[in-house]
Amino acid sequence: MSIMGMNQISPKFQDVSIAPMHTCEHILNQTMVRMFGCERSRNAHIERKKSKINYDLADEPTEEQIAEIARKVNEVIVADLPVTYAYVSRDAVPDNVPLDKLPDAAEDTLRLVRVGDYDVCACIGAHVEHTAQIGRFHINSTSYKDGQFRIVFKLLDTVWE
Repeated sequence: MSIMGMNQISPKFQDVSIAPMHTCEHILNQTMVRMFGCERSRNAHIERKKSKINYDLADEPTEEQIAEIARKVNEVIVADLPVTYAYVSRDAVPDNVPLDKLPDAAEDTLRLVRVGDYDVCACIGAHVEHTAQIGRFHINSTSYKDGQFRIVFKLLDTVWE
């Protein structure tokens, strides 16, 4: 399957209207990895107005930790980091880039998306050009049940068009 064919697997993520939210998902994932030592989210529901994302955590984060998640995500957004792409062979993917969520049909050439020097992952979705276009990250609510920590969030003041 070609790279174009991979893009056709999930046309929703090619929708530029969710580019700010999708790029924010990358930042949130890396923030959670750094803060809690967990894996990137295994499931996320990304929409233009409101999104939710789940993480496997042994313990429920405190209110202070939840506030710190929001602070750190917004710190990365305000830093106005460039969002860039590189096509690399599977063999050239850095060791810190997980490939376990790729579809079975993924080619040997992968697109790596970099958010400055903060995050890098294999991804076929639409993204903003730089993080300041995302706007402001706001956590609407959180919940914790059976080792699953859910964050429901939205973006405010997005300047992406």
